[in-house]
Amino acid sequence: MAGLSAQQHPWAFAFGLLGNIISFMTYLAPLPTFYRIYKSKSTQGFQSVPYVVALFSAMLWIYYALLKSDECLLITINSAGCVIETIYIVVYLFYAPKQAKLFTAKLLLLVNVGVYGLILLLTLLLSSGDRRVVVLGWVCVGFSVSVFVAPLSIIRLVVRTRSVEFMPFSLSLSLTVSAVVWFLYGLLIKDKYVALPNVLGFAFGVIQMGLYAMYRNSTPKAASVVTKEMEVTAADDDNNAHEHVVVNIAKLTAAAATAGAELKTGGVHPVDSPPAEEHQNVDTAGEAPPPQHQDEDAGAGDAAGEKAV
Repeated sequence: MAGLSAQQHPWAFAFGLLGNIISFMTYLAPLPTFYRIYKSKSTQGFQSVPYVVALFSAMLWIYYALLKSDECLLITINSAGCVIETIYIVVYLFYAPKQAKLFTAKLLLLVNVGVYGLILLLTLLLSSGDRRVVVLGWVCVGFSVSVFVAPLSIIRLVVRTRSVEFMPFSLSLSLTVSAVVWFLYGLLIKDKYVALPNVLGFAFGVIQMGLYAMYRNSTPKAASVVTKEMEVTAADDDNNAHEHVVVNIAKLTAAAATAGAELKTGGVHPVDSPPAEEHQNVDTAGEAPPPQHQDEDAGAGDAAGEKAV
């Protein structure tokens, strides 16, 4: 397979190299989360879904790149993604409770073995040559589009709570820039399967940054209200555990999405505010009780993001 030459395609090579750098940094975004897991010897309620799906995404794009020529830059970043996501999953399995380990193992068998194997088998048996590339390309596009829809849950949460702590600006910015870079790369090498999904990725990135600008100085809802809403959301997720799959970004992320999914499922843990009556109680001697303090535990946002392409 011929590599993408810097002499023959200087701009495409430049954008591809820049995309590799940005996406590699996005893959490393969950490191603070796994450092917390290592220090506490517990997964702290975080889910493995973003990392399993990110691994599947990287595997899928490597297969696509191997079928084409001049796609070495896709192979390099997704190979790195496979290694990083595998390490994340191994660490998660080491510290996860038994039930989470079983769920992760089943998910790995279903997605990374079953679904990937089925795609591999069907494309090899039912198509050949250029047609095989076309079929696999549209599979990658469909998966990427479904990945980019994942931030909708985070956008809804930000609007509902009027708090941008659920959606770090740096993550939204990196995913937006990554989408632009990989769109230009796909455009320059005339690969619509790489370019098209990133149009949607750019749109969602702009929306997220717009929401950040809108709500960054807003007064968040009371912590008790936020907690109640998140408990309801968590209960719904438990009831639909096998139907609700939050994913990172399709080609180069991982973590992005990764990130967004974690923010929803365990990245931030608001603490209930003390009831209003406690602040107003005065004892018979006329002395107000000492003020109560509330600790906040806010985790860093990862993700899970998906990443562009």
